[in-house]
Amino acid sequence: MASFTTRPVVMSARGVVTSGHYLVSSVGLQMLARGGNAIDAAAAMGICETLLEPQSCGIGGEVPTLVYSAKEGRTYAISGMGWSPQAFTIEWCRQNGIDLIPGDGYLPACVPAVVGTWTTALARWGTMSFAEIAQPTIDLAENGFPVYPSLNQRLAADVVKYTELYPTTGEIYFRDGSAPEVGSLVRNPDFGAMLRSLCNAEKQANGKGRIAGIEAACDEYYKGNVAETILRFIQDNPVEDASGMAHKGLLSYEDMAEWHAAVEQPVSLEYGDLDVHKCSSWTQGPLFLQQLAILKTMDFAASGHNSADYLHTWIESAKLAFADREAYYGDPEFDETPIDMLLSEDYAKARAAQIGAVASRELRPGDLGGGVPTYATIGVADDNRAALGVAAREVRDLGLGHAHIGDTTHLDAMDAEGNMVAATPSGGWLGTSPVIKGLGFPLGTRGQMFYLNSDRPNALQPRKRPRATLTPTLVTRDGQPFMAFGTPGGDSQEQWTLQFFLNHINFGMDLQEALDAPTVHSVHFPSSFYPRAAFPARVVAESRISADTLEELRRRGHEIELTGDWANGKVMGIRWHADKGVIAGAASAKNSIGYAMAL
Repeated sequence: MASFTTRPVVMSARGVVTSGHYLVSSVGLQMLARGGNAIDAAAAMGICETLLEPQSCGIGGEVPTLVYSAKEGRTYAISGMGWSPQAFTIEWCRQNGIDLIPGDGYLPACVPAVVGTWTTALARWGTMSFAEIAQPTIDLAENGFPVYPSLNQRLAADVVKYTELYPTTGEIYFRDGSAPEVGSLVRNPDFGAMLRSLCNAEKQANGKGRIAGIEAACDEYYKGNVAETILRFIQDNPVEDASGMAHKGLLSYEDMAEWHAAVEQPVSLEYGDLDVHKCSSWTQGPLFLQQLAILKTMDFAASGHNSADYLHTWIESAKLAFADREAYYGDPEFDETPIDMLLSEDYAKARAAQIGAVASRELRPGDLGGGVPTYATIGVADDNRAALGVAAREVRDLGLGHAHIGDTTHLDAMDAEGNMVAATPSGGWLGTSPVIKGLGFPLGTRGQMFYLNSDRPNALQPRKRPRATLTPTLVTRDGQPFMAFGTPGGDSQEQWTLQFFLNHINFGMDLQEALDAPTVHSVHFPSSFYPRAAFPARVVAESRISADTLEELRRRGHEIELTGDWANGKVMGIRWHADKGVIAGAASAKNSIGYAMAL
């Protein structure tokens, strides 16, 4: 046991929640205390996070979600990812001089998925009404919530953008022309009024039953005044983006009205006596499983936690899995991602055999029988331009790329009956799209993750889900609940969460020790974010990793970039201890405001 952890592991027999903000976690506890279950708690937290963490997620964004139903004894994925506009095509990009989909503005906006996801979960597995789970957020929007340091810092970092390029954002967050001070109250009455309109739609369906009311609230967002306000704003207020041009939005009423959050089967892998569940290849979720599949073919833990041998093996396995992501992952409704082959024991052994004594500097997708696709071995921008037949445009630095790792959050919930939820909200954040006047939130920019080469998976097509970095995890044992966890972090999510999982399962650390431990992550592969840069053999390491270990990694060819002692890996998670009848939870202190709370 470690002599010190940043926080205790919280424990309860009644319920535990985690989230990226302590007030959000308290809202989840309120739902449990009022008799709600884990799905009610998660839905309430999911709505609340979009208000309280506007630099990290928004109700105009997305939220891939996993649910374990205790009644059914089954795990489900909810496709919390909106599709691209019908009008947004590769040919449109060619004709309009777009060689990289920008990471800001309206072009990369997909249909917002948050309301559809949480109403789907609430209707199918919850017990409460939409109004019940939304009321705490309405109260905070109307009465105000205190500004915390990371929100202040994000707002203060680009005053000109928020007050001049996105003046509707400034109307909410810069009422006196400057970023609000830490501890001051921010109110977002338009956001509260928007939620009230959904509650009113639910109320008007009174008498038709709980589920019909929830569906009416959802329809008000996607088919009613909210959708109409979104579409009017993005048509009437073109905004300049990273392409250097001003664009209107391409979303249509039909795009909004015809989308729904599908309930799907997760992708799963056996790991010892555990079953690990992820969303499918419309996220990078299978990456976690591919890394596990490779690692379990060898005795990777024998050399000791965070030893040079262990970290080298782990980093190289991650690089192989990420190369396969670039070659094969995409929306399974459009792209044939060979998940079974990628997770097979034979393939994992073949990939493990490719890990050498020194760091590879190449992007090495696996050969699944048809040869290695050439598009997956060159840069995204070069591949796009070759496919489009266009010359390179200026790449405008948005300060994103692999550094774009804070703009996401996470939540987990588990109740006494064994219901379990993990969700990773993101997108629709401040800074990349203006707040929609009258609604209090911006749209997302997830479409930037599409490629513009039609031959490859994850290529832009109408009404397709972009492959997201967002990736919650659920774990079961013998069909019963075991763990729920996740983290913000873009491309690093499946690296930080895997280290947390291995720390807990293979190295015997408790939850808090496991997420407090120092992390590394690779940026060897193309970023999912504009401008899609890659840095071969580079590893970002927290400076708490021992100097001797880092020097040995350098000797093996890894390019080490040191970051702060506690800079990366804001993991949070929950575990059910069946032998004790106790739920345990923990949250990283690196986020400062994220908390695990017990009922």
